[in-house]
Amino acid sequence: MNRRTVLVLTVIAAILLIFAAGSIRQAPWSGPAARAVAERGALSDAEKANVEIFEKVSPSVVQVVTQTAANPLSDEQEGGGAASGTGIVWDNDGHVVTNNHVVQNASQVAIRFASGEAVRAEIVGTAPNYDLAVLRIRSARKLPPSLALGSSADLKVGQFAYAIGNPFGLDQSMSSGIISALKRRLPTSSGREISNVIQTDTAINPGNSGGPLLDSAGRLIGVTTAILSPSGSNAGIGFAIPVDIVNRVVPELIRNGRVPTPGIGIVTANEAVATRIGAEGLIVVRTTPGSSAERAGIRGVDMSTGELGDVITAVDGKPVHRLSDLADQLEQIGVGKKVRLSVNRDGSARDIEVAIVDIGRAQ
Repeated sequence: MNRRTVLVLTVIAAILLIFAAGSIRQAPWSGPAARAVAERGALSDAEKANVEIFEKVSPSVVQVVTQTAANPLSDEQEGGGAASGTGIVWDNDGHVVTNNHVVQNASQVAIRFASGEAVRAEIVGTAPNYDLAVLRIRSARKLPPSLALGSSADLKVGQFAYAIGNPFGLDQSMSSGIISALKRRLPTSSGREISNVIQTDTAINPGNSGGPLLDSAGRLIGVTTAILSPSGSNAGIGFAIPVDIVNRVVPELIRNGRVPTPGIGIVTANEAVATRIGAEGLIVVRTTPGSSAERAGIRGVDMSTGELGDVITAVDGKPVHRLSDLADQLEQIGVGKKVRLSVNRDGSARDIEVAIVDIGRAQ
């Protein structure tokens, strides 16, 4: 084969390759038409349960928007005096439950439903000791149903938990996780502690405050209130106020606008002081003038000599080690009743009966 024949064959081969490439580009499977959608099977049982919970509960979860004076300390702050949180439709009378810190110092409050409808609301009552508040919707076309209530008394660590809210203003967001721990204590802005708080790894972020924590049946088991995170974003440690406390406090707020603060009128020493001097119990520093503790003869520290007075060791036979233990017992017994305090005085034990009063009225 001479050189000319080889050249001709090479040119022909090149031309064939060019045409072949063109035909490949025009092949039907690589054309501009949309690809067919592959069919999928049915949702898993877990997915179906998640979808059902969201569809049933989300209409009753609202966004709470407040207008306040500039508050740089608010972790819900969006700027310009506007703050956003979450709320729960409580009943058919238009009451909405949220956190106290969401509406604290608010001059105006608005509610936005899942439907997009926005209405004005007014603050009915607040309970800073429990970080709870109740709002009333002024008018709405149609109220969504209230949430089914569960119980926080029989919760188990490890069971599923769900949160629906408005993290960072992103409304109707759902997250899931488990109950990580029970019986946590959570300080409030009032200086007291909420006991039996639920800990969860369900994603809770700024804006979720005041929203529902749900069980796998879609029942309300808590009101989300705080996160533990240096960055202010979800770190897998969130807290919710137990629904049993919510169900006790909210009716009081609706009726009276406030919740009684059970107490006996004493000031106690810091727990570290009791530990340092080896005292077992609560050291009474002084009694409030005119208080039930003063009337019952409870003694404080002798300020002239520094001598200890009474050290409270038990309430109705239940040991106390810190002020929150005493507060828990007084709340369970209730205002208007009497309690038996076991105290250590001058090295000897004695019992003293003291009336429980509403110390919040004097504040």
